Amino acid sequence: MIAAGPILADLFLSVAAILGLASLDRVIAGRGAEDPLNRRFLTGIRITILLFAGRALAILTGMGMFRVVVLIAAALVPVAVLILTEGLLRRHAPRRIKGFVAVGAGVFVFLAIVPLGNDWWRLIGLLCFQVGALLACGWLVLRRDRASLSWSENRAVERLGLSLILLVPLAAVDFLTVQLGVPIQVSPLAVLFLCWLAIGLGRTETRHVASLLDVGVTVVAALAAAGLVVVIWGLDFAGGVVAGAVILAAAMVATVTIEARQSRLATQGLSLLRRLAGGGEDADAFLAGLRGHPAIEGAVVIDGAAFDGLDADVLDKLFAAHPVLRRGDVVADAEGDHAAHLFARYEASHLMCLARTPLRLVALSMPSVAASSATELELRVVQRMAMLMGRTDHGS
Repeated sequence: MIAAGPILADLFLSVAAILGLASLDRVIAGRGAEDPLNRRFLTGIRITILLFAGRALAILTGMGMFRVVVLIAAALVPVAVLILTEGLLRRHAPRRIKGFVAVGAGVFVFLAIVPLGNDWWRLIGLLCFQVGALLACGWLVLRRDRASLSWSENRAVERLGLSLILLVPLAAVDFLTVQLGVPIQVSPLAVLFLCWLAIGLGRTETRHVASLLDVGVTVVAALAAAGLVVVIWGLDFAGGVVAGAVILAAAMVATVTIEARQSRLATQGLSLLRRLAGGGEDADAFLAGLRGHPAIEGAVVIDGAAFDGLDADVLDKLFAAHPVLRRGDVVADAEGDHAAHLFARYEASHLMCLARTPLRLVALSMPSVAASSATELELRVVQRMAMLMGRTDHGS
């Protein structure tokens, strides 16, 4: 069982990398699979998935054909990195770099298929090719014309460069596990970090720093847990490396999966702000265009005779101070009595002012547990837009 530990750990790390890459694939595809840059990214992701799937299947079955798949995918990884780098930089790479990557990929795909008596030289050659190609891409990143790229493009390129800094040495370790005394292949950890960086490209800088701190905490906690396991079970160096890699991979998979899910929800979520442009040319059409959102669905417009028996001056003062009024904000005074009457009559949780002359409100029913601060802010934006449209409709 002890001897099987590193083998099972390699299998676990390969599966972890596949899960992380699959999460990234869904996020990138959700941002637009037909976008030229996204297509380049997805190509690289799927080649890397093929590599780790080949590793996992080779471990599970022991069949040599899957090792050929791994070698072919490894030979194509530099091509994927180069075309992604060109897309991010919006520049073609120098012809000598393109030629080196193209010829190298062709040679090592051919050598992956042809059986060799001594596999050592093929692996060393493939290692040198991969490291050389990744360093060339890193050189392109460092020498880029920053002024020709936007802030977000520069940030995306920097994330790629940061991932290459980690990927190059860990990819080299994969080829030299026996010589370095490392019991497992550790490149999946770099791949998971790359997945996290790529998913986070859509964050604001503040959110990115906060997320970076979260990942730092995750890494520290995983290494601390691994250290505790080493002490408790008295593991040697090899056992400690295996334990640390497995725990860290599990933690990173969880982090990447959560980040991917949040990114997809942010992209696909039903946001009022996403519907502002589809509401029409006037206030009524604007509100009609928002009906598909859960916060607006079922809203009741209050105007005209609905205010009979209520003091117009009190209502005007109330909604001048509170354009979006929550039931919980009602106080015990004349204004509060008027508001409480409307809340009770329409079973509303929010009253939103669309126009003050003549007074026009919208009653919304949204449980307090569903009223997040983001939704409250969106309601204020909708109220402001509708009021401005109403003023335009009346020629003011």
